[in-house]
Amino acid sequence: MNPLGLYEPGTSTVHRAPAGWKFLALLVFAVVIFVLNSPLALASSALAVVLAYVLARIPARRCWQISRLLIPLLAVVFLLQWWMLGLDSAAVVCLRLLTALGAANLFTLTTRVDDLVSAVERGLRPTRRLGVRPERIGLLVGLTLQAVAALSTIATQVREAQRARNAERSISAFAVPFLVRTLRHADDLGEALAARGVGDDETRT
Repeated sequence: MNPLGLYEPGTSTVHRAPAGWKFLALLVFAVVIFVLNSPLALASSALAVVLAYVLARIPARRCWQISRLLIPLLAVVFLLQWWMLGLDSAAVVCLRLLTALGAANLFTLTTRVDDLVSAVERGLRPTRRLGVRPERIGLLVGLTLQAVAALSTIATQVREAQRARNAERSISAFAVPFLVRTLRHADDLGEALAARGVGDDETRT
């Protein structure tokens, strides 16, 4: 199962919130945490994200899945930043990453892609007279979220195959299959979009 980018069905307040407002809140929250420079303020923001997970009643297994991916990444980033910039800077950078990625993952867990695409299209509808095509922007947002989910699934499956072959320490045993499967996924996606006529109007123009 893919730990990132999969909707987790639920009836919580977070699930029921309109997708457009949740997306806007996520953008504002991301700006705020990247403006903050205090470890205490960022730690408070991270705690708020944790409380949001509790409010959304996200199962512990899903929390563990994202934690299993983030902990090694954050550990490497923390050690590098500590070595180059010092302890305070390392704490700030890691707390920012933890809070931002945790909030983004919560958004994808509690928001259907179709609902988000529809909200983006409705919100951008007034810009159509300026030449903007809301349906294309909505498609881009939806494909971006699905790409995150697909790449995470591929990485998880390749890692499991590594463990089965006792090749966990081999970089090539992960990188080569991951790259091949990623390119294959991109080809399949391109063929699917072409079969639905996406881009035909620009080609004719």
